Amino acid sequence: MNILAGLEPSRVFYYFEMLCGIPHGSYHTKELSDYCVFVAKKLGLTVQQDEWMNVVIKKPASKGCENAPVLMLQGHLDMVCEKEPDSIHDFEKDGLQLLVQDGYVTAKKTTLGGDDGIAVAICLAILEDDTLQHPPLEIVLTTEEEVGMEGAIHLDTTDLEAEYLINLDSEEEGVLTAGCAGGSTLELHLPYTEKTVSGLPYTVTISGLAGGHSGVEIQKGRANSNRLMGQLLTKLSETTDYELCFVNGGKKHNVIPNRTTAGLVFPDSDAIIQAEGIVSHMQTLFTQAYEDTEAGIQVKLEPMPQENKTDTQVSVLDSETKTRLLYLMTVLPNGVQAMSQTVPGLPETSLNLGVLCTRSGKDPEIYIEISNRSSNHAALVLLEQQLTVIGLAAGCTCQIQSAYPGWSYRKDSKLRELMLSIYRKLFKREMEIEVIHAGLECGILASKLPDLDIVSVGPDILDIHTPQERLSIASVVRTYDYIREVIRTLSDEKRN
Repeated sequence: MNILAGLEPSRVFYYFEMLCGIPHGSYHTKELSDYCVFVAKKLGLTVQQDEWMNVVIKKPASKGCENAPVLMLQGHLDMVCEKEPDSIHDFEKDGLQLLVQDGYVTAKKTTLGGDDGIAVAICLAILEDDTLQHPPLEIVLTTEEEVGMEGAIHLDTTDLEAEYLINLDSEEEGVLTAGCAGGSTLELHLPYTEKTVSGLPYTVTISGLAGGHSGVEIQKGRANSNRLMGQLLTKLSETTDYELCFVNGGKKHNVIPNRTTAGLVFPDSDAIIQAEGIVSHMQTLFTQAYEDTEAGIQVKLEPMPQENKTDTQVSVLDSETKTRLLYLMTVLPNGVQAMSQTVPGLPETSLNLGVLCTRSGKDPEIYIEISNRSSNHAALVLLEQQLTVIGLAAGCTCQIQSAYPGWSYRKDSKLRELMLSIYRKLFKREMEIEVIHAGLECGILASKLPDLDIVSVGPDILDIHTPQERLSIASVVRTYDYIREVIRTLSDEKRN
């Protein structure tokens, strides 16, 4: 630890380093939640922790500011856990290995969790700062945001009194977010029967893709390794005799997968030679198709370890399920489906084929997870219907999970206008206002507290949800100063 010692703002980076030392991937947030409770109690503040490990901390107003409007600061405790293929990091046991490079904080071969750890760090630093004049504060730290916003969905808001909410889950300094898409996760379960064949087992791997956040980067034309694998396996099946052992790609529904591996069994060396030609051909096609976005695409066909010389008995999918799976992987839509007609450059509706997983055992199945997003609820419903029909036609059972509402742009927002004014005063430039395609917990909180005036801001975080994620140190300085000035200004207001 103490990698970030000496960075300013010192208490923000102190807390950020502390939480980076605590494993806190989705569904493993209890230890970090307990730490936030510990900090609140140490500061003598009122704190509540629910069964979902959501944490609500309340700090009374500074003297003389008791009648100012209550301000909520909000972020989430969980992070996306992605790592480089050669990393031995265990996200359930190991703290992150932080690095400071070229003005950024990053982590060695893993995601950093700046989304949304920096929000938690800012909130804790503000809570302990007794030099800051402030209105009554409500700090709301939720869980499982990255896997369907389950913490916010189950959050009891009965005792919350805030008039204003600043969500700290944005990743671009100088941009004020004022609306977001709604979405859902579709789960497909394709059962299969195992059979045993003899042959030469190989793996084919598609890797080296950029990946990224399926809301923020979906419009950038990046390749989806699961989708590419479907096209590759389908092309192989047209000319080459092979059996399919497994296919695995992606770990999170909301991350564009950058690596997918399939296990194949060939009957003889002639089939392998044919496959090598197809793999080389598809590598060329993929490289040409994504020459502007994916410079590092690699497609490799390799023998399975220790099983490359003699015939081996291998468990594979039955032939009918193999056909159904290739159909699914090829015809399922992916990426941007419609652009907004009201906000130039904004995707309206999209989906991400995020997870492909072969589950062997007692009830073997292929598990598929798709993240759906739209700022148009009707379009989202129609997309879900389309995907369900495709899934059913392929023999899947289909379940819609983790549906969450969008956050509509508010025509009249006192908080938005105040924050634009303060930003202009501090930095001598205009702040950009945007509505985003990614989902934010603001939509859920707005549905629970409809009178809440909401904005979302944050410092620069690049390549979130990938091992290349990095947090701008200078941007954290400016963002923290900005949030503090907003808090000071709100402390002079009177409640409505």
